[in-house]
Amino acid sequence: MKNYIKGIYKQTIFQSDNGYLIGTLKMKETTEQELQNYIDKTITFTGYFADLKLDDMYVLYGEVVYHPKYGIQYQVSESVLVKPEDKDGIIAFLSSDLFPGIGEKMATKIVETLGEQTLDLILKEPECLNLVPKLSIKKQKQIFDILNQYEESHNTIVYLTELGFTMRDSLAIYHYYKENTIMEIEHNIYDIIDHVQEVTFPKVDKIAFKLDIQSTDERRIQAGLEYICKQISFETGDTYLELETIISAMKRYLNVELDETICLAHLDTLCVLEKLVNVDGHYYLKSIYDAENVICSRLSYLATQKEKNYKKIDSYLHALEEQMQIEYNDEQKKAIQMSLQQHVTIITGGPGTGKTTIIQAIVELYQILNGFGPSEAETHIALLAPTGRASKRMSEATIFPATTIHRFLKWNLDNNEFAVNEWNPASQQLIIVDEASMIDIELFGHLLKGLTKNIQLILVGDFNQLPSVGPGQVLKDLIKSNCIPTVKLERLYRQTKESYIPLLADEIKHNTLSQSFMEPKNDFLFIDCREEDILPAIEKLTQKLLETGYDQKTVQMMAPMYAGPVGIDALNKKLQQLWNPASTTKRELVVGDTIFREHDKVLQLVNMPEENVFNGDIGIIKYIIPAEQSKSKKNEIYVDYDGLEVKYLPQDFSKIKHGFIMSIHKSQGSEFDVVIIPMSTSYYRMLYRKLIYTGITRAKKKLILIGNPQAFLYGVSNDSERERATNLCQRMNFIMHNLDAM
Repeated sequence: MKNYIKGIYKQTIFQSDNGYLIGTLKMKETTEQELQNYIDKTITFTGYFADLKLDDMYVLYGEVVYHPKYGIQYQVSESVLVKPEDKDGIIAFLSSDLFPGIGEKMATKIVETLGEQTLDLILKEPECLNLVPKLSIKKQKQIFDILNQYEESHNTIVYLTELGFTMRDSLAIYHYYKENTIMEIEHNIYDIIDHVQEVTFPKVDKIAFKLDIQSTDERRIQAGLEYICKQISFETGDTYLELETIISAMKRYLNVELDETICLAHLDTLCVLEKLVNVDGHYYLKSIYDAENVICSRLSYLATQKEKNYKKIDSYLHALEEQMQIEYNDEQKKAIQMSLQQHVTIITGGPGTGKTTIIQAIVELYQILNGFGPSEAETHIALLAPTGRASKRMSEATIFPATTIHRFLKWNLDNNEFAVNEWNPASQQLIIVDEASMIDIELFGHLLKGLTKNIQLILVGDFNQLPSVGPGQVLKDLIKSNCIPTVKLERLYRQTKESYIPLLADEIKHNTLSQSFMEPKNDFLFIDCREEDILPAIEKLTQKLLETGYDQKTVQMMAPMYAGPVGIDALNKKLQQLWNPASTTKRELVVGDTIFREHDKVLQLVNMPEENVFNGDIGIIKYIIPAEQSKSKKNEIYVDYDGLEVKYLPQDFSKIKHGFIMSIHKSQGSEFDVVIIPMSTSYYRMLYRKLIYTGITRAKKKLILIGNPQAFLYGVSNDSERERATNLCQRMNFIMHNLDAM
């Protein structure tokens, strides 16, 4: 028998949007021996609940826990409503706020007519309410509907938790399906995946077997095929999959082997259901195919619009040079003028080629040419970037507000939807997107849908960097298509004796590395050491940087891999000891195998637009408040992101990790004064040119490579990165060719 406490729900102490609640219960009975002294007293309980009503009686199943400050509490795993059993209780229940318009007088009439079994009788035979004098048909229906819904919600939550869903998942499922929950689950439990964001295929698949759903059931196979397409697309970056890839993945993901004909039939069904799209044997997720359609349609339209003819643009550009005390080279002038005249432009180039300088000039000239004052400019211009750090750099360089694409589109994390969309577009006319190589195909599709038709769009980025984390390689494909006016910046703008980093990046990009990379420069150093000496050398270098006055905000170490003795996970622990050692003046919090400490550098792992922090943002733990001292009665971590303070509760702790060292992938969109990258042969399977190039171009003032020169040379020479399967380039060419032929 499960242990429980039974009593009346008296007070809500705390309640979150996702159903988590802390409350008090006046206890009437319990099976817990250590709680016998609490009978007829109140006890604090915690858990996830669908809809508790004050002054109602509940049976709460769970276990006794001890809070360090508040003592004994009851942690609830399941709750059951106990309906009133005596006449007075039923009268009070029916005259409560739950039943609007049914006062005490009418409630008394109902109970006097139907007796102590009133509630059960109404649920079984709702027509019994006809016996109550002066109770209208409308009120009869209202009483039955409310009572039925009230009963249904608790029974449904119990049903879901007994199946194996967590209370949190159960609440999310019930919130979507309401009274149809059980019917929908019994019809096709896999449908939940499409409608409830929190519930994934692996989670549902485990539970489905309890409902006697066989491994080859068509409902499972079809949901599994869609899941396979999502997983592989996001693992590989491919925007479409071929049949052979899908079939070979079925054994790995679903542990089944199906005949090709049967698999094709299921894929055809998914296409009819508009979950997949089949184009000449290329299977797209519908969302990716739609995004590709939007991109091709919008960009081909912009590319064929008549260019703008600004008078005196040359003289204004010359005046800006004098004002800014700068001389633009021919490439930069071409990029500035083309961006102001064309409706869509791409500007691409490596570090030191002046991309930021060009953005600044475009913003200034656009305001001058259109006669916009400072207060008007923000309603006409939007500067965007994929990450928070990139948008902040953009804003600092241009002295003009910039934001992330997600924030600009008003992304809602809960439903994964954008408030700025094709039905509610943004009003800005000039859109400049920096770090465009990081944008995946779906996000770019959403951006274009959120913009008005007649815009000027400028994409700025370096296609030699790593492609986006999500599917696609938008910038590379658009440049490759030759359908969009593009300026390629080749001349190094920052090429001086004091600046070797841009030259090194250029040599890596073209695989023309000179032997001088081993020679110390003003902004570059290669510390040559044996594999076994890399870790001691990192410790020695860190100590030297600390003694010189550097801090963890200006110094960033990065590496290609998480595992291994010089992987990110191991080095983060070591670097924490060096950059932020334990102290009696600093609070700590143990989360799993990680010790978070005040003044630690941390890395944000997911987008949190409601807090204005995004994947890849770096902050410093400002302070930690233990549960016994916090208002929430939970452990709290406060992180400072360059002046923006964000609070993390226990359910959020997995969204951050130590950032003393980060992956090169996570570093995209960021720049740091000092960048340190270990070079180890243990990284071999992850060492390739584009990764090395991306890492070293994150350094602004100083780049330090430490380790084995042969590992570095191998990475630079290795251009064998896997080519993503995408079709954006071909579709752009096809559309533009047909437009030209018209």
